[in-house]
Amino acid sequence: MAQSELGFLSEQKRSNWIRLRTMIWLRWLAIIGQISAITIAQRLYNLQLELGLCYLAVGVSVVGNLVAIFVFPENKRLSENENLLMVLFDLLQLCFLLYLTGGLHNPFSLLVLGPVTVSAAVLTLRSTIILGGTAFLLVTGMVYYHMPLRTEQGFILRIPDVFVFGQWTAITIALVFISIYARRISREMHSMSDALAATQMALARAQKLNDLGGVVAAAAHELGTPLATIKLTSAELADDLDDRPELQEDALLIREQADRCSDILRSMGRAGKDDLHMRHAPLVEVIREAAEPHQDRGKDIFIEDGPGPGGDFNQPQILRRPEVIHGLRNLVQNAVDFARANIWIEATWTDDLVSIRILDDGQGFPPHLIGRMGDPFVRKRRTEEEKKERPEYEGMGLGLFIAKTLLERTGAELSFANGTDPFLPSPENNERRGAIVEVVWPASKILAEAGKRGAVLGENQRFEV
Repeated sequence: MAQSELGFLSEQKRSNWIRLRTMIWLRWLAIIGQISAITIAQRLYNLQLELGLCYLAVGVSVVGNLVAIFVFPENKRLSENENLLMVLFDLLQLCFLLYLTGGLHNPFSLLVLGPVTVSAAVLTLRSTIILGGTAFLLVTGMVYYHMPLRTEQGFILRIPDVFVFGQWTAITIALVFISIYARRISREMHSMSDALAATQMALARAQKLNDLGGVVAAAAHELGTPLATIKLTSAELADDLDDRPELQEDALLIREQADRCSDILRSMGRAGKDDLHMRHAPLVEVIREAAEPHQDRGKDIFIEDGPGPGGDFNQPQILRRPEVIHGLRNLVQNAVDFARANIWIEATWTDDLVSIRILDDGQGFPPHLIGRMGDPFVRKRRTEEEKKERPEYEGMGLGLFIAKTLLERTGAELSFANGTDPFLPSPENNERRGAIVEVVWPASKILAEAGKRGAVLGENQRFEV
């Protein structure tokens, strides 16, 4: 399942999600805070500030907000460049205000981190680097160039140079650390959101195909009787029209077309696919259905089954749910992709558990990634040999994530392991040496109650459109 097929959103598109009104509202909060700080510093502490320039800096933000409110529509969403300019404007305005009020001697200089954090969370890497670099240059400049804070008596308020250096160092480190942290968390959230969306799409597609097959099966079942009646009646007419060849030919044509309709309906879907009798199926049959699309890909798939310790010798009937089939299908696809020649699917059951193990004779999971199997967008740098063997493979880990998510919804627990050490030479490895994926369900989660002996299925339900 390729990234382009699912239409994942790039950073550029995500940065266009931010509404202009949100930025305006945040700027109003900053304006209120700045006016409050200036007023308190002057009225309560009697500091001598360049009030004209300070209020000019705040006024520019006010004018910018008013222009944005009256010029642009309420539902305006900012593009990447517009977002960058908005945040860059806030950064320059804040640094100009800090320049007027003591530079790094002002404890509010830490607020420089705000715009950079916002950019790291919502903007692209290019924009984040631009804003981070600009913030670093402005903070460094304020170490040497700023207007001092003076008391009413004319004393200059300043902290020792060692603390100024410490303030500069702390802000610089925070610019880098918080940007990386915010960006990393944001990307993790976006990746998980994309992967969950892909899971929903996969499940919806599987369910739609399942429902479509059910509609075809129901149509075949419902049309079976009238088609049989047409066929019988046309046959009788043909027998009665021996003396009228031209009419007998038409009757035979009607019977032929009735047979053709029956064949078409059978070819469009398996009879009774969405029937209540097919809501559950033997464990091996469900596995075979999941593996069927990968049977002709040049690898041998072997299915083995048997009871576990204390298990009944009769094969259990399990729920034939789209999540189970699609999840197992993705696991089989992954095994076929990486196997050399053979894949084994082992099904076992006891009174309490149902287990399916999928093994292959490939190289196995990368040891350094085995703990992250099932996470979305896990990438592995491929060698040139691997690229030649499978040039189309992108290695995003999305298929395993979808399989894990779907199967866990049905109550299963998944574990990933390697049959043997992938770094051992081939002669020291056994045949089933590759990746191992084990799926285990509690019996109460996967066994079909309707499949128990003597249980009543009830009537087939009408399809809802």
